[in-house]
Amino acid sequence: MFGTLASGDIETARLRRGNLGVTRNLGFSCGGFEDVGMRLEDENMMKPHGGDEEEDDGEQQVVADASPFQIQQHPFQQKLVVGYALTSKKKKSFLQPKLELMARRKGICFVAIDLNRPLSEQGPFDVVLHKLLGKEWQEVIEDYQQTHPEVTVLDPPSAIQRIYNRQSMLQGMADLNLSDCSGSMLVPKQMVVLKDSASSADKVVEAGLKFPLVAKPLWIDGTAKSHQLFLAYDRRSLAELDPPLVLQEFVNHGGVMFKVFVVGDIIKVVRRFSLPNISNCDKAKVDGAFQFPRVSSSAASADNADLDPSVAELPPKSFLEALVKELRTLLGLRLFNIDMIREHGSKNVFYVIDVNYFPGYGKMPDYEQVFVEFFHNLAHARHKKRHCK
Repeated sequence: MFGTLASGDIETARLRRGNLGVTRNLGFSCGGFEDVGMRLEDENMMKPHGGDEEEDDGEQQVVADASPFQIQQHPFQQKLVVGYALTSKKKKSFLQPKLELMARRKGICFVAIDLNRPLSEQGPFDVVLHKLLGKEWQEVIEDYQQTHPEVTVLDPPSAIQRIYNRQSMLQGMADLNLSDCSGSMLVPKQMVVLKDSASSADKVVEAGLKFPLVAKPLWIDGTAKSHQLFLAYDRRSLAELDPPLVLQEFVNHGGVMFKVFVVGDIIKVVRRFSLPNISNCDKAKVDGAFQFPRVSSSAASADNADLDPSVAELPPKSFLEALVKELRTLLGLRLFNIDMIREHGSKNVFYVIDVNYFPGYGKMPDYEQVFVEFFHNLAHARHKKRHCK
């Protein structure tokens, strides 16, 4: 379902009302499901809310709740219990009171996973929502998937690991089948530097990359440093950079980037200010490596700015729907966003330059309603599957 670019017919997924009671010893209960409309909305000019792009600064401080919960089962009642394992910063930004309240009214309960107890001894869960780093946690989730195939895990650790490595992050995207769409998708030329950035200048030339180059840390590890980006104007500037890193050709794009948020089948797009175009004259005047300004925060929103229409126009709806469908299959993810730019001077030639798993959804317009609909659809699918057996 496409939830951002245009108005259209309302499609509804309906579930019968129930009087489910889900109680924990903290004293809340989840109500029955009500009708939820899957809406097509025009939010091009809505200013997103939320803080800066989330970083954990290496912190693996986790929200744990050892308190047991009991699910009171009644015939024909529908519910969804979401167990979550998040850092304290992610919990604070994502599990806002409004989201929890809206979800509870639809019979969706969020229950903290206790990392001090075996995961298989907790629950039962319908969904496990997680964003923790480390091999130990990855093994826990993979083992849990093996023993609990009926539980939806958002998302598989192996798929997440792929996009934590910027070398593998964009692999395969240039080969996606988008021939029948109203746009084309490319990825910038790039190369990996594992050590000795100064001596990589000759390899850059051999690889056919042209300056300026965007330098990004190879690994995304949740720290602020892993999101620091630099612009290298010439060969000498490479010596200022710390490997391992990825060097990516800079593509002029009119100073606007599109952040495409994906939640299952739901897509929402916001504009962000980005780096301005760089002319040949600019290249001749500047040398060295310069750190990017942050473009992910809501303060960098370009949704209400007076922009050239050729720059501000959002990617075509049909193109985004086709692209996201292909990416969900390629990446094996349901919760992610992509950073996309339009090549300056082109109509609909786009580049995907970055992918993020479970990003800062608090900056996405109406994220609470989007997730309630997403979880509601999961519950409906599970209910339908059980009754079809």
